Amino acid sequence: MKKRPRRAKSKVTRRPTPRARALVAAPGDFIRVVPLHHPKPSRTIEEVARLREAVERDPYAAQPHPAPPTAKLTYRSGPLLRNVEVFTTFWGKTWGSTPTSAGLIGKLNRFFEDILVSPAIDQLAEYSVPDQAIGHGSLLGTATVGAAAPSGSVTDSTVQSQVKTWIASKIVPKPTANSLYFIYLEPGVVSILGGSRSCLNYCGYHNNVGKVYYAVMPYPACDGCLGPLSAFDALTGTSSHELCEAITDPVPGSGWYDDVNGEIGDICAWNFKQIAGYTVQMEWSNRLNRCA
Repeated sequence: MKKRPRRAKSKVTRRPTPRARALVAAPGDFIRVVPLHHPKPSRTIEEVARLREAVERDPYAAQPHPAPPTAKLTYRSGPLLRNVEVFTTFWGKTWGSTPTSAGLIGKLNRFFEDILVSPAIDQLAEYSVPDQAIGHGSLLGTATVGAAAPSGSVTDSTVQSQVKTWIASKIVPKPTANSLYFIYLEPGVVSILGGSRSCLNYCGYHNNVGKVYYAVMPYPACDGCLGPLSAFDALTGTSSHELCEAITDPVPGSGWYDDVNGEIGDICAWNFKQIAGYTVQMEWSNRLNRCA
C-alpha cells in the first residue's frame, strides 16, 4: 500500500480507551473503519482478549457509540466526491448462486439508487468547499465477480490489486474524480486491514490507491457487526457509514477529519435513523454540533 504522511496527532501515544481500540486500525494510521457494535465489558480487556481465541460470539452487551461532545471536523484541503458515482461489485463464488444472495444483490443496488438522491446526501452539503460542492450521486452499475475470489481472508493490498485488474479488464468502469467502488465480500471471508480483522476490530472500511476510491464491505456474520440488526440492515448501515466518509474524506485524513475522533461516520457509529425506508447511520454535523 502506498504510504501516507503520518500526522503526529493521530498516533496512539497512550493506553487507548475501548472506543479508541475499536476505531484505530494501526498506530499512526487514519481512522476510516466502521467500528464494532460498542462494547460494554463485564470482563477486563485482558480477559476478553483470551476469550476471543476460544469463542465466536461477542461476550458483550452492546450499546450505540455516544458522540463525543468535543467532536469537530476540519478540512485538510484534499479532494471530495462532489457527485459520487457508485459501482457495486459482489466478489465471491456464492454471490448470485442462490435466490437469497441474488435478492440481496438487488436490494443493495436499490438501496444505492434511492439513498444517493436522498436527504442522507443533502445533509453533507455543509461540507462543501469552494469548487467542490457536494450534491446527489448515482449508481453507475454492478458486477458479480467469481474470478480470483478470496477464500478465508483477503488483505487490503489484494483488494487494491484486484480493483486495478477489474479496471484494466473493463469489469468495472474506468475511474473518474467521483468514482467509488463498493466491494461486497461473501460470507465466510475475513477482511484484513493492516493488523486488524473484520468482525474482530471493524465491520467495513474505505480507502484509496492513488485516485481510485473504494470501500470494502465484509458480510456481517458476527454479533459485533450485526448488533440488533438484520444482515440487510447491518449492510445498509455500514454502507451508509462508509459512503458518507468516502464522500467527505476519500483520501483518509486529507478531507474532513477529526484527529481525535476520526471521520464523519466514526463520531456517530451505531446510531441509526430511517431514510427512504432504509436503516442508515447518523452522521456528524458541525453546523448542528450533534449526530443528525
